[in-house]
Amino acid sequence: MTTVTKQEYGSPFRINWWARAGWLIAVLYVMYAANYLDVSLTRFIQGLGNGAAFLGEMVPPNFARWKLLVGNLLETVEIAVIASAFGVLFSLPVGLLAARNLMPPWITWPARTFVALCRSFHPVIFAILFVKAVGFGPLAGILTLIFASIGFIGKLFAEAIEEISLKPVEALRAAGAPFISVIIYAVFPQVQNRFIGFSSYQFDANLRNSTMVGIVGAGGIGGTLFAAFQRFDYDFLAAILISIIALVMVSEFISIRIKKVFQ
Repeated sequence: MTTVTKQEYGSPFRINWWARAGWLIAVLYVMYAANYLDVSLTRFIQGLGNGAAFLGEMVPPNFARWKLLVGNLLETVEIAVIASAFGVLFSLPVGLLAARNLMPPWITWPARTFVALCRSFHPVIFAILFVKAVGFGPLAGILTLIFASIGFIGKLFAEAIEEISLKPVEALRAAGAPFISVIIYAVFPQVQNRFIGFSSYQFDANLRNSTMVGIVGAGGIGGTLFAAFQRFDYDFLAAILISIIALVMVSEFISIRIKKVFQ
């Protein structure tokens, strides 16, 4: 029998020198960036000690000002509910107009540009802009989260529509059904469950973001949290954080129940 050597046909696993060079460059850049940003193990270990001391000052939590806490939590929930309702309502037509399998390009491009603009900035940046525009308070937070909702739900809703089967759409069009009937009976039933999932997730996100935008004056419990942090009122800060965690957990439970109802 003739023995075929490895040199005659080459190695079955060839070395990709470009990939290795890419990994080497990535590792070198990470080392350079860590050194430039003063990221070191010494600072990390020192930070663990500072963090432990900080957590020690937060124990036990102080719920003495529970009326202020409850009032701010209710305002946070109201901001999230209103922003989610209007955000979902506006996302429906925007996502529909952005779907390339249903709309012509001269409609989808402006709609997709608007969705991209809504997703371009962090909610805190939007909150700063709206605080300057409409002043401090919940209205700025509501407008901020509406734009954030359109950016998220509008994009996912458009992508969900683009993945539907077009056979029911073509059947209704061939039967002479108007456009709104095509949307209601051929498009929406195929994306209903996904849209409910998107909406419930966005409500959870709005609930968390409503606590964050309050730091810049857009209403909610975030302003109280930031004030407690500035006053070194760490025991009350712990009470606020525990309340936010409990609120998010309740929201998660409600979202799960809603999804089960529509499944």
